[in-house]
Amino acid sequence: MNATLYSGTSTLEIMTNAKRYNAFLEKLIIKYIPNSGKILDIGAGIGTFAQKINTRGYDVYCVEPDNKQSKYIEKTGLPVSLSIEEVEDNSVDYIYSLNVLEHIENDTESLKIWTKKLKPCGKILLYVPAFNILYSSFDKSVEHYRRYRKKTLACCFTNAGLQIEKAKYADSIGFFVSLIYKWINNTGEINNKSLVFYDNVLFPISRFCDFFCSGLFGKNVYIVGKRSK
Repeated sequence: MNATLYSGTSTLEIMTNAKRYNAFLEKLIIKYIPNSGKILDIGAGIGTFAQKINTRGYDVYCVEPDNKQSKYIEKTGLPVSLSIEEVEDNSVDYIYSLNVLEHIENDTESLKIWTKKLKPCGKILLYVPAFNILYSSFDKSVEHYRRYRKKTLACCFTNAGLQIEKAKYADSIGFFVSLIYKWINNTGEINNKSLVFYDNVLFPISRFCDFFCSGLFGKNVYIVGKRSK
């Protein structure tokens, strides 16, 4: 991603209304976070999660290549850089990145750079869209290069020198909703009322179903790894 205007900014603003979904992602970040140390949010967007983690008392640093969004983050008082190159190697204890890697053409090479920023044994959590069969007008509108399966994401981690600790799918009902969306929506737009309905009614059911389906399928996939050296 370049330091230019990101076309998905309005989407990020709409997604702040998905309260249950965002709470799930916040818990996922916290689950693997160390007790202390420097935390790096790569592709922080408008700072939705960085602010939440910061209010919990963690030292969060943001990387956001979009000029408009980075300025938004600056106004919250959080430290932010436009480029990952501004972060020192071997200086970060934990990296999390939500729905970002799919925007990067050369994902493995970028992940190698991210890994260098970790201290030895530092951890990284990635959460990305799953299954190319779900690639829709929405993916195209927000400039996604791909969606992932556990196997392809694991290959990226291994090639970047990361030891995989966990890889699971998430939002199993969302898989089928995304298929329907792909068939009926050609605009790539997100309807706010539909989003809120899904978040309030279907997402809690989906989280329950994930107990049984997380090894098989889901709208998203997440992976946790550790820098080996």
